Amino acid sequence: MTLESGSRRGRALRGVPLPLLVPALVGLAFLLLPLLALLIRAPWRSLPEQLTSPEVWQALQLSLISATCATALSLVLGVPLAWLLARTRFPGRGLVRALVTLPLVLPPVVGGVALLLALGRNGVVGQWLDSWFGITLPFTTAGVVVAEAFVAMPFLVISVEGTLRAADPRYEEAATTLGASRFTAFRRVTLPLIAPGVAAGAVLAWARALGEFGATITFAGNFPGRTQTMPLAVYLALQSDPAAAVALSLVLLAVSIAVLAGLRDRWMTASS
Repeated sequence: MTLESGSRRGRALRGVPLPLLVPALVGLAFLLLPLLALLIRAPWRSLPEQLTSPEVWQALQLSLISATCATALSLVLGVPLAWLLARTRFPGRGLVRALVTLPLVLPPVVGGVALLLALGRNGVVGQWLDSWFGITLPFTTAGVVVAEAFVAMPFLVISVEGTLRAADPRYEEAATTLGASRFTAFRRVTLPLIAPGVAAGAVLAWARALGEFGATITFAGNFPGRTQTMPLAVYLALQSDPAAAVALSLVLLAVSIAVLAGLRDRWMTASS
């Protein structure tokens, strides 16, 4: 940063009205203080020992695997759903979009209850999965993946749909004019164009799945080595081993910072 740009920023800051500057700084402190407290009180000396303990490693490994599987499931189902919302017109499209984004504002525990009523052994669909195929999702590792995908997929759908709306549809139309099918045009033309949006949505979905708590504990339970992810392990460790809870919290914080750093260029491009 040059001296001239620094002086311009200083003049701009001095021009902020005091009734706006004071609450803005208080709000900034309100958001940063808990994170600073986490860093200050972290058990840095025993951190390697905490992160290599069997319980923490199990939760970390399960979280990474389940979040990755949930992201893959979100990609398989969410990208076509985003294309449907962005490229087609059908009755009730606005309602469908609202329902797709509902998990963003729905309390996660309510989402877990809804998953139990839908996919539990006596659920609307789960009873048939159990009787016909012997598939039981609640309180299993697969249930963790389902719960995480339920809350994470809307992030991917919103990101991909926005990218599709920004992409010029004439490229697809030109490909179909030359004899390509709609699916071939999507696979060979549209998908490469929206790849940055898909990647950004996948990263957001993965981060959301990694930090999921409410739907997971409600639908999949909290069984070490099988359904206990890192957020669940943090909650449990707070009652018996606060140092381990802080260590796991630092891992989640590092992941969140990495996600923000990876998406920074995309956000800066969109805001410029």
